[in-house]
Amino acid sequence: MESDARLHRRITWVGVFWVVTGVPALVLISMGDLAATVGGPAWAIWAISVLIGFVQGFIYAEMGGLFPNKSGGASVYGAAAWVRYGKVIAPFSVWCNWLAWSPVLAIGCGVAAGYLLDAVFLPGDAARAWEIVLLDLGFLKEGLHIRINSTFLLGVALMLLCFAIQHRGVQGTARLQMAMGVAVIVPLLLIGLIPLLAGEVQLSNLLPFKPGPDPATAAWDMKGWSLVIGGLFLAAWTTYGFETAICYTSELTDPKRDTLKAIVYSGLLCVLVFTLVPFSFQGALGLKELQEPGIIDGSGVAGAIAGLIGDSGGPLYDLAVILMVLAVLLAIMTAMAGSARTLYQGSVDGWLPRYLGHVNEKGAPTNAMWTDLCFNLVLLSLSDYFFVLAVSNVCYIVFTFMNVNACWMHRFDAAHILRPWRNPRWLMALGVLLSFFNLFLLGAGVHVWGEGALFAGLAAILLIVPVFLYRHYLIDKGIFPHRMLEDLHLDDTGRLPERRAGFLPFLTLAVGGVVVLASNLAF
Repeated sequence: MESDARLHRRITWVGVFWVVTGVPALVLISMGDLAATVGGPAWAIWAISVLIGFVQGFIYAEMGGLFPNKSGGASVYGAAAWVRYGKVIAPFSVWCNWLAWSPVLAIGCGVAAGYLLDAVFLPGDAARAWEIVLLDLGFLKEGLHIRINSTFLLGVALMLLCFAIQHRGVQGTARLQMAMGVAVIVPLLLIGLIPLLAGEVQLSNLLPFKPGPDPATAAWDMKGWSLVIGGLFLAAWTTYGFETAICYTSELTDPKRDTLKAIVYSGLLCVLVFTLVPFSFQGALGLKELQEPGIIDGSGVAGAIAGLIGDSGGPLYDLAVILMVLAVLLAIMTAMAGSARTLYQGSVDGWLPRYLGHVNEKGAPTNAMWTDLCFNLVLLSLSDYFFVLAVSNVCYIVFTFMNVNACWMHRFDAAHILRPWRNPRWLMALGVLLSFFNLFLLGAGVHVWGEGALFAGLAAILLIVPVFLYRHYLIDKGIFPHRMLEDLHLDDTGRLPERRAGFLPFLTLAVGGVVVLASNLAF
């Protein structure tokens, strides 16, 4: 039986902006690893990547205006376009988006736990060193295994804390994240500005502008280009993330007015942070220091922050640790809120199991949140979070490709529907070109982060097929739920209208597959 429980319309674009402030904080998680891998051009990769994400944000904003009653963001709007061309194709959009965002919980909790353990215990302390290995996964990546240790247990505690906060609903979460956002974003901007204003950014630290972890051997050769492409691939998982701003359309008091504002202002904040912070970090610290193990795994970032603002020890170090933990918790709550709403709307629209469509009295999708939490307990037990990130990003790039192209499909099939924001043709064309560029990054860059990452990502993506077939044909008897018809402009029988885009969507998928295969073979 279909539930009528719905999310509550209680926030404006300002509330969404503060919920999304966790996205810029993600730069602290992967900045060191990217610099250690790519070398000199790392700071420019962040700037290029976030500008690509900003263009895509306008594409998503147009689709958001078409669906004022749907939560879950761009993936749900994309599924509404692809369903006309294949029932089994459409749920890939929702599934890939969830698989991309949900692992932020595990990665973030693992990193935050590491900060806290480093602040309390010395390296090699027995409280940190113990580990119970449950399963070896070396066939996917050397050294990868499932284990239980101090990081796992503390990470679980942090995840439960975020769950308790999210349980209060989006309005209460937005208020708390506004306070946390101010406490994190302002210092984060200061971290980027103080080295510049103090003259600590040195041109020599930004050169040579050649890819490679060792400046002596760095070069713009095939290997160097491969590293740059791999850097752009990894950065996309972080810099494109502010698109989660349109996950809350059905909770906005005025979605037609606020949808565009939410994603544009969130995007501008990300452009500022992702451009300024990596530039200042690399310019002030230098590539050698960014390649220290503590910066790569995140444990030494707090000390580096304290050093940038004048003192590498004492109260400033403690303050930096608190800042880092708050920043990561902010990112975790952003991810939990967005990914849970994707599961919720996927259930309401008939893509995912029915139980995910439950909301509590405060309008929080609690069953979806519990599912997120249990899934991330497994990911948290993995020994290599960057492998998880790479697999997650395989899913994210596929989602991005499907949903950017869904916008022009909606123009064919829902041309008569008023759009609060309509992209000019040149911007739409640029977005489509960038969607294929993203697939090129996937094919050519994923191997930099683990040879098994592409295989693991594609295998994870295909899991949606049995899930959807079970829900749609066994549970719903081949008929979509009534609430899926809202904003979708179908008739009362649920029959899909004429497909006006013809063979173009299928051609798009075919060309996309060729791009991934060709770029993977070339690099």
